Amino acid sequence: MSQLPVIVGFGGINPAGRASFHHAYRRLIIDKLDSKSRTETLTDLAILTGLATTSEGQYLNQEGEVCTAESLIESLQEQLLNSTLIRQIEGSCFDVNNVMFNKPASINLGDETLRFQLRKRQMPQNIPSNWQVTETSSGQFDIEVTGKLEAILPDSKTAPVQSAGQLPSGFQPGKLYQSRNHPRNLQMTVFAASDAISSSGIPFERISAYVAPDQIAVYASNSIGQLDDFGFGGLTKFPAIGKRTTSKQMPLGYAQMPADFVNAYILGNVGTTGGALGACATFLYNLRSGVNDIRSGRRKVVLVGGSDAPITPEVIEGFRAMGALAEDKDLLALDNLAELTINDYRKACRPFGNNCGFTIGESSQFVLLMSDDLAVELGAEIYGAVPEVFVNADGHKKSISAPGVGNYITLAKSASLIRSMLGEESLQQRSFVQAHGTSTPQNRVTESHVINETAKAFSIDNWTVSAVKCYLGHSQGTAGGDQLSTSLGTWKYGYIPGIVTTPTFADDVHKSNLNLSNQHHDVGATGMDSVLLNSKGFGGNNASAPVLAPHVVHNMLKKRYSATQLKEYQNKLEQTRAVASAYDQAAILGEAKPIYRYDHNVLQGEDLKITDSQIKLPGYANPVSLEVSNPFEDLC
Repeated sequence: MSQLPVIVGFGGINPAGRASFHHAYRRLIIDKLDSKSRTETLTDLAILTGLATTSEGQYLNQEGEVCTAESLIESLQEQLLNSTLIRQIEGSCFDVNNVMFNKPASINLGDETLRFQLRKRQMPQNIPSNWQVTETSSGQFDIEVTGKLEAILPDSKTAPVQSAGQLPSGFQPGKLYQSRNHPRNLQMTVFAASDAISSSGIPFERISAYVAPDQIAVYASNSIGQLDDFGFGGLTKFPAIGKRTTSKQMPLGYAQMPADFVNAYILGNVGTTGGALGACATFLYNLRSGVNDIRSGRRKVVLVGGSDAPITPEVIEGFRAMGALAEDKDLLALDNLAELTINDYRKACRPFGNNCGFTIGESSQFVLLMSDDLAVELGAEIYGAVPEVFVNADGHKKSISAPGVGNYITLAKSASLIRSMLGEESLQQRSFVQAHGTSTPQNRVTESHVINETAKAFSIDNWTVSAVKCYLGHSQGTAGGDQLSTSLGTWKYGYIPGIVTTPTFADDVHKSNLNLSNQHHDVGATGMDSVLLNSKGFGGNNASAPVLAPHVVHNMLKKRYSATQLKEYQNKLEQTRAVASAYDQAAILGEAKPIYRYDHNVLQGEDLKITDSQIKLPGYANPVSLEVSNPFEDLC
């Protein structure tokens, strides 16, 4: 009997805001929310972005005046809405009008002699042969150059790509804990993982007391590492611009570092860890590891996550050089405009429409998975379940970045599993697809063909397709996490977000069996039984994950557990919900801080109690068993 991997907590941060308790999802459907939910989400954004603070449980505006949440939002609503989702790149990321683009030059001096002075620390290690150097005083040199001088001339340019899905304006995760020059990506990781864990309503110390330390796992990574100046970006750039490499840039640049930070500074995890890499499918690859672990019984608790912060001039230029991004000049041509306005930048990403490239985004998303038996025992909230994640490569290729056939296999297998588990009618009438939907001309044709052909094969006449990158941009390896967290909101508020930035869907999109709309779909909280998450990554990294609705999971649990067991579960669930709600309200008031335990319960080998049957670790409720059975008895 396989354990069902259920989602008992989720959290993070993306251009729509905080993911836990569906706040980021709410931002996408803000016009459909009731007044209370709308006020809560906008107030949460005001606190995140520093536009409001609190004191003794009361809100203070930027002038320090006490105000109600309602009056605060009345004054800030337009600013908050404009400070989220895709928009023109802000100065907090980089100055789009002053992007460094230095020029090499060979200066011909003719018959002239060039004279200048340098300090000792400015002198090159290897003196050019046409330099005459005289030390005039301690640490000061006169230089005379004849012939030619090779130089790098400082220069800048206007960024050809100026739109991105940025975190809410003013949100600075590094100020919420002692970040110690951490790359932005890892600052986001600390916030996101803490948010997901706290959202569960069950203190992790209580969770870990029910399982052995090695029954916990963390799988988290990103697709391209930490590429700002505090990570690999500075490591590769600093020597060329005359800056000194630091001791942190190399280790903090590794792509699996989000998992390492969670293990070392949040959970103190000594169980399994790892970080898969699969371009845009990276999050689903990590999800697959967690799902397989729980189904097999090897783990009871798995934290799965991703964190990508690729909004840097260098990363954007790399994707632009590939022809992958929506450049300003192409957006102008697409809409026959003379110049781009603020509103035009917000509509840069148009999945399945007439488009010209994807819009880069940043995000950090985590989900807490449990085996169904532990979730029932602890009284955990169940937001959904992930029975499987399918992964297939593309086979032979001409261009490594071009799409292939693997995605047909992953999506068809996902549809088949939903049919096997829930029945044909459920698949055909009560499932939808959360598409990769990047907004490139190639994607709109190839992915629509994948989804449409799968719909035909399974006799689905009108398969609803959503594409949340139109709001958030493409967060690279974490994109699957954005798709998952926003999909969970459908089962709370009843709306599948529409592809609102696409005015009309392109003629070359395959849509005979698809329901594509730029309006939100009102399906009701229990109107959909499942969602199929789809990822198509560079290099042939394809993944699809069927996710089951919470009402479906609860019906499944009735077949595995007695009425008495489920009644006890419901009683415990009330306490879980109370604790979770208290965390949400504390976050809205700005009182909840990320978990960050630096130099906490650091163990050495001498601290362990080791026998031939177990290892006892101080600070952990249960030992690690060494009773390892032989899996190859027939061979031994």
